[in-house]
Amino acid sequence: MELLDTALGRAHAPRRFAVRLLRIGMHLAGGLAVATLVFPFASPAARLAHAGRWARRTIGGLGVRLQVEGAAVAPGALLVANHVSWLDILAIASHAPAVFVAKEEVRGWPVIGWLATRAGTLFLRRTSGRSLLRVKNGIAARLLAGRTVAIFPEGTTTDGSGVLPFRSGLLQAALDSGRPVQPVAIAYRGEDGGRSAAAAFTGAMNLWQSIGEILRSPRITLHLTVAAPLAPAGRTRKELAGAAQRAITTTLASPTA
Repeated sequence: MELLDTALGRAHAPRRFAVRLLRIGMHLAGGLAVATLVFPFASPAARLAHAGRWARRTIGGLGVRLQVEGAAVAPGALLVANHVSWLDILAIASHAPAVFVAKEEVRGWPVIGWLATRAGTLFLRRTSGRSLLRVKNGIAARLLAGRTVAIFPEGTTTDGSGVLPFRSGLLQAALDSGRPVQPVAIAYRGEDGGRSAAAAFTGAMNLWQSIGEILRSPRITLHLTVAAPLAPAGRTRKELAGAAQRAITTTLASPTA
């Protein structure tokens, strides 16, 4: 029976790929149209709302199932998450209207980089102390204005099998603004419930290779679990980073994550 299921899955794979590719093309075109025609006249809040709706449709178009659990997102919180894939950004955006911090290279990605820029993403040049200071101050200003900001303090993506130590530099923005830090755990599971590496965006893989891998894969479930917010009072930025990392690691160790 398992051999038959595998054979049927392979037989349907080309059709599945074609259908998903068509859907993702339509969603990208729709995103470009909204960013071109609507964003210039929309408020920052309206732009984030449009981005969230587009993110939800894009995740579905890729054939990925999104499952969200845990606490409510605190308004004006600094969301910190482990980082596995560019899909992480869509998952968070679909659940919370957040401003993102991304590496400078994302600005040059076809379509997605342009959309990210229009959505108000803060771009960080990781080797530049001046860029780090600018982005940190930008995060603090947005948090003080009551806007939610999301960062990935591992500083890189992983295959999802563990969580790297969190870099604490950008968490200073939570201390500067007095806003909470809220951990978000991200995990990808396959049809058998085990960890799936299909969405992992690691190594020398480029964006199009990653999209192709996801489109060809059987059903992937993206688990997004929001932990309780952490108050910055009485903590250093390194203590905040450590507490957030532990919360995410504990959540990912749960059988339901």
